[in-house]
Amino acid sequence: MLKAVAIAAVVLAVGIAAILVFAVTKPDTFRVERSIAVKAPAAAVYPLVSDFRFWTGWSPYENRDPAMKRTYGGTAAGKGATYAWDGNNNVGAGHMEILEANTPSKLRIKLDFERPFEGHNTAEFTFVPQGDATLVTWAMYGPAPFMSKLMQVFINMDNMIGKDFEAGLASLKKLTEK
Repeated sequence: MLKAVAIAAVVLAVGIAAILVFAVTKPDTFRVERSIAVKAPAAAVYPLVSDFRFWTGWSPYENRDPAMKRTYGGTAAGKGATYAWDGNNNVGAGHMEILEANTPSKLRIKLDFERPFEGHNTAEFTFVPQGDATLVTWAMYGPAPFMSKLMQVFINMDNMIGKDFEAGLASLKKLTEK
């Protein structure tokens, strides 16, 4: 009996060690990106992203907690605009600030998560004219500390976040093409 417990403990320790070693091999950074073509000029899409107050109409994260507390600050839109949220476990808490606003082609946002996990990332939106449409790309990228790498062993972050980006972009498209 003692021998069986010892063997099980060794197998468990080797398994945990293998997972930790595999996590170390994951990249030190991550990037998630999705795009959609919107049948509207960039000038029609850009304001819905550059003003955080409009995010309630298209962002997939805005409806996950009806009681979420929102705080807006800085400028009304564009560079210097800020947004903080504090919600349930589905949305957590954090804040954003628009660092770069090249109307109507690009927005770069500092994105800081406070909970459920701390994270410091960059979100970026680009708007590229394509005939009578605009290719809107939503990206998020940043460092992947060890805990993030460990989570990536079990969870495909690109699929998980990518689905949210796809839903958000589809809502943005629907809102813009009304």
